Amino acid sequence: MRPVAARLPSWAWVTGLTAGATAVVVALAVQADHGPRPAAAVVTPSASASATPHASLTPETPKVPALPDRSGEGRRIVYSLGAKRVWLVDATGKPIRTFTVWPGTVSPQPGRYSITLRTQSLKGSDGVEIEHVMYFTKVDGVNVAFSNALDGASPPPANGQKLGGIRLHKQDGAALWAFGDQGTRVAVVN
Repeated sequence: MRPVAARLPSWAWVTGLTAGATAVVVALAVQADHGPRPAAAVVTPSASASATPHASLTPETPKVPALPDRSGEGRRIVYSLGAKRVWLVDATGKPIRTFTVWPGTVSPQPGRYSITLRTQSLKGSDGVEIEHVMYFTKVDGVNVAFSNALDGASPPPANGQKLGGIRLHKQDGAALWAFGDQGTRVAVVN
């Protein structure tokens, strides 16, 4: 007796093999779809010949400057002239956000102030469209205020102008605006 494959025409035999192969591929695909997922490989750096024995293999995260000492108590905005940085401090005295700023050419003296006026948007004295303007003092006739440029850009060089705008990144300007109402305390430190 001849085997079954020998009795079938060649086209039927090829069709059967194709159907069988397709069934195997489908079964493997279904199994792969429902099976466990491999985790991404994590590659950790190894020490090189040039590494010192005391070198750390873990990357250091940049340290955010701590809230300056003697910056007041309670809910407030703290502005450090030297660090060019602002902290938003909650009622418990805990900093909830900090960010760098671009100070103007006129700086306030260290001391205690409060937000005296808030303006949603206007053209700054440097000609830049600004928003989230929060005034807190005046120095030699120049208003000092926090603000951010509408387009989020940093301020251009002042070219000898007396400017009291303390510019923020756009998202920081929005955060400060949401945090500080008229009357919110501002502590300016060195």
